[in-house]
Amino acid sequence: MLHEHPDVDEVAVVGVPDETWGERVEAAVTPVPGAEPTPEELQTFVGERLADFKKPREFVFLDALPRNPTGKVLKAPLEDEESVVVGWDS
Repeated sequence: MLHEHPDVDEVAVVGVPDETWGERVEAAVTPVPGAEPTPEELQTFVGERLADFKKPREFVFLDALPRNPTGKVLKAPLEDEESVVVGWDS
């Protein structure tokens, strides 16, 4: 869903540990050149399109997604990145 946002170039979604639910959704985002999407803007965008349990609770903004030599996105390093937390009420 985040791929459809006009300011998002690439995105990878990972599960990160959560004390209450066991795991929560986090999105690593690379903006299009010159764009600066905010976590609140992205939260609103997905909030209108996804069920609550599918919505990212946190966003990480990166210049590029980590990839292996063949170009596949490496999700393990994303689970350790510092997040920008945005609060869903649910």
